[in-house]
Amino acid sequence: MIVQAFTRRGFLKTLGCGAVAFAVAGGGDLTRSSERRPPNIVFILADDLGYGDPTCYNEQSKIPTPKMDRFAQEGIRFTDAHTGSAVCTPTRYGLQTGRYCWRSSLKRGVLGGYSEPLIETDRLTIAALLKRHGYHTGCAGKWHLGLGWVAKDPAEKPKEGNVDWRKPVTYGPRSVGYDYSYIIPASLDMDPYCWLENGRTVEPATAHTPGSKRRWDGGGGFWRAGPIAPSFDFYQVLPTVTAKSVDFIQRQTADRPFFFYAALTAPHTPWMPTNEFRGKTKVDWYGDFVTEVDWALGQILKAVDDAGFGDNTLVIFTSDNGSHWPVAQIKQFGHRANGPWRGQKSDIHEGGHRVPFICRWPGRIKPGTQSRQTICLTDMLATCAAIVGDSLPAGAGQDSYNILPALLNPGLENPIREATVHHSGNGVFAIRQGPWKLIEGLGSGGFTAPAQVKPKPGGPQGQLYNLQDDPGEQKNLWLQEPEIVERLAALLERYKQQGYSRPI
Repeated sequence: MIVQAFTRRGFLKTLGCGAVAFAVAGGGDLTRSSERRPPNIVFILADDLGYGDPTCYNEQSKIPTPKMDRFAQEGIRFTDAHTGSAVCTPTRYGLQTGRYCWRSSLKRGVLGGYSEPLIETDRLTIAALLKRHGYHTGCAGKWHLGLGWVAKDPAEKPKEGNVDWRKPVTYGPRSVGYDYSYIIPASLDMDPYCWLENGRTVEPATAHTPGSKRRWDGGGGFWRAGPIAPSFDFYQVLPTVTAKSVDFIQRQTADRPFFFYAALTAPHTPWMPTNEFRGKTKVDWYGDFVTEVDWALGQILKAVDDAGFGDNTLVIFTSDNGSHWPVAQIKQFGHRANGPWRGQKSDIHEGGHRVPFICRWPGRIKPGTQSRQTICLTDMLATCAAIVGDSLPAGAGQDSYNILPALLNPGLENPIREATVHHSGNGVFAIRQGPWKLIEGLGSGGFTAPAQVKPKPGGPQGQLYNLQDDPGEQKNLWLQEPEIVERLAALLERYKQQGYSRPI
């Protein structure tokens, strides 16, 4: 059974307490002033940044990240934060909707640049929720959730050669609650290569790029062939996203709260840092690109503070999945982009979905703190609802838990989530509860590995790890702990069948 999607009427029934209830949503300092307006919220999502890239997470990191490190000192750092998927589109869907993407039409992999919209038209999103509480909402950067391109020939779907660049898209960020948007359609290595502002192409993608092959040395370029706007510059994409983010923040006023989603395009391939950052690290193009991400974070934080919003703004910085950093690169550069965890981007193992997650909220979040709570990016919807004193309807945010108590209390011991479901790029499931992690089937679901490997007769049918004793996922306890296997497998199946995982 699938829970019915959110409807506008159902959502409006939940309103009533309004923004005043924000004062009691999290307890503690939030109760001091019922007249304080809800905070501004800035959510910064890096693309393929690994757990081990920031030095505040990995003292042996070969990449200087002073802005990330300072940001962690000013707020709280989570060490057990996870993305809803080990690849980008599903994670972004889950972030926006509070719902695991495998419940949607996308069961594995990611969308392309011409794909149809993934977020259902009647589904509640963070932007829509906050907009109805008076927020001015905006986003810039990588969208990768599908757009409503208008086809030249309506008898066929939009694709290369069949897009009317002059017409606005029929579906995009504005369709899910964003007042302003300045985006690229998908990843920086997927055509079409162009900018869209509020649903219209800034410059039509009338030229063509032959693409570039992946190069591990002598250059970090890799992108697919396809349509490109004549003036589109890969090197300038991250600086442009940063500038648009800063500009949006600078245009806000003190009489209305705002929500901004900065979807950075780095350090995803192509690794193309500007000249200012070349040679800044010992990890070549990738490390230099991470350094530029660090700069981008610093620029956005500076904009918040310079505009006078710092004291009443919750800023969150994280990544959409683990780093694409194979073993060969670990050996070549001596840098563990995914920290101590097994695997990389797309894997069901921890390196695929355990990510940095840092939050700053002066006067609310205690500086220099750390939390070991297990959280997921799907939790952002319920958390934003709690911040504005609202609750989610039964048909919205099916996998979203309110983690505001963990933000305000680093020492919170009782787990907020009953369990967390992980999903690989190839569609492999895992479930985590406490120290235990169960992976269905024997395949790793890795970047190149098959999703499943036929088990041997009499051998384990899947994988079970105790992450407390075995954080590297090396000792499979499937046969030694049959009761735990049975319990977690049953819980995962229940989550799949009932259509939700949070208490409703």
